[in-house]
Amino acid sequence: MNIIKFKNKTAKMAALLLLMLVAPIATAKLTVNYYKPNNANDRYPVDLVSFLLTKANESYELKPISSENLTEQRLIADVQSGRVSFISMATNERLNRELNAIQYPMYRGLLGHRVFIIRDGDQNRFDGIQSVAELNRLTGGQGRFWADTEVLKSAGLKVETPVKYNSLFYMLEGGRFDYFPRAIHEPLNEITARPELGLTIEENLLLVYPMPMLLYTSRQNQQLSLALEKGFESAVADGSFAQWFVEHPAIKEVLSKIQLNNRTVLRLENPHLPTGTPVDRKELWLDISQLGQAS
Repeated sequence: MNIIKFKNKTAKMAALLLLMLVAPIATAKLTVNYYKPNNANDRYPVDLVSFLLTKANESYELKPISSENLTEQRLIADVQSGRVSFISMATNERLNRELNAIQYPMYRGLLGHRVFIIRDGDQNRFDGIQSVAELNRLTGGQGRFWADTEVLKSAGLKVETPVKYNSLFYMLEGGRFDYFPRAIHEPLNEITARPELGLTIEENLLLVYPMPMLLYTSRQNQQLSLALEKGFESAVADGSFAQWFVEHPAIKEVLSKIQLNNRTVLRLENPHLPTGTPVDRKELWLDISQLGQAS
C-alpha cells in the first residue's frame, strides 16, 4: 500500500514538474530582434512581423539592433546566432538550405513587378515597345549576383552586371546601359536620393515575373517560425493580409505615385525559383488587376 501511495505521489510530482516546465514556454513573451531600419519605408518587414505575430495571438517584444556592413553571409550568421530573429530576402537555394524559409511572399510578389529607372529625356526610346523581343533592342542593368539577373538573362535580355549596387545608377546616367528594372516600391527613394543624376521612372512598361521575398528565421527558433506561419495562414484566409498590404504606408505611397493602370505588361518565366516556392497558391500572389485597383 505504501508503495502504491509512493508511486501516486511520484506521478503527481512528475506531472506538476512537467507542467511547471512547459507552461512558461507556452506563455513566454517572444523577443524579436531586428535590424534597425534606415528610413520609414524600410520598416515594412518589421511592421509585417508585428502584424503576423498579433494575428497569431503571440505575446512578443521587438528589439532593434544596429545594421552595418551586412553581406549575405553576415545576414545568415546573425540569424543563426540569434543576434537577429529574422531577415527578409529574395528567395534563393542557399538561404533555403541554411535558414528556415517562411514560404509566403511577403510583398505578395511585388518584388517581381518591375518598372524601369531611365535617363530623363529617354522616354521616347521606350514608347511603342509591346514585347520582350522589342525590349531587347535596349540593354538593362542589374547586380552581378542578383537573382533577377538570371531571370532577365534566361529571357534572352541583354544585361550589364556590375558588382556594386550604387554603380548601377552612375553607369545608367553615363550611358553604359538603358534601363534599370526595379520593384515598384524601390525607385522613388532611389531617384530622390540621387537628384544630380537626372534619372526618372519610365512611364509605359511593367516587367512581371515570379520573384518572392521571404522572411527567414533560424531553424532553431521554432516558436517564431510557427507563429509567423500561423499568422500568415490566418491573415490570408480572412483577407486581412491583402488589406493590410495595400494600406501599409510604404505600399500605399508607391501605388499612389506610380501609375500602373495603362502599362504594357511584359511577362517573363522564372526557371530559377527554389524548390518549395508556393507558385500554385494563387491567393498568396498579387494579381495585376488588383494592382490597378489599388493605385
